[in-house]
Amino acid sequence: MEKQFKTKTGFCHILPDKIILTRDGIIGNVAKVAVGKSITRVLIIYGGMSAFLLYSAFDSFQTGQVPISIFYLIIGLFLLYGIFTSFNNSATPIIERKDITSIKFKKAIFGITRSRFEILFKDENGKIKKRIIMLPGSMHQGKKATETAKKIMKEEKLLKE
Repeated sequence: MEKQFKTKTGFCHILPDKIILTRDGIIGNVAKVAVGKSITRVLIIYGGMSAFLLYSAFDSFQTGQVPISIFYLIIGLFLLYGIFTSFNNSATPIIERKDITSIKFKKAIFGITRSRFEILFKDENGKIKKRIIMLPGSMHQGKKATETAKKIMKEEKLLKE
């Protein structure tokens, strides 16, 4: 029996043997996921932006524009930090329940972050990966959607809290 809840970009389907994330709520369309299983493309784009910002910081510093160079440096370093903390993230739309090692719920910080589930699981190569399931924000009935999602995860014995 399937249970589902709304996410930031679609739906999360909890099945007896797996978790499936879809964009439109129809499990059959899971193959149409735009990003795929890898976030490499996104990390490469962030790397390029970071390199450009760090170069701009250096160039601005050499021409005596210290305030703007500090700004570029901070943003560039922030992007680099994001890249390094995202290496073990996955965008896979299907997670086998037998491969899940843990699921944590992270509560939203109002106006800054969304509530989310962080699922640690083993991929096909046996590496531990993290899949983040973002829940709807406060502008899209986030509290109600979060409570529904937590209830389903607890009923399915995926979330211990």
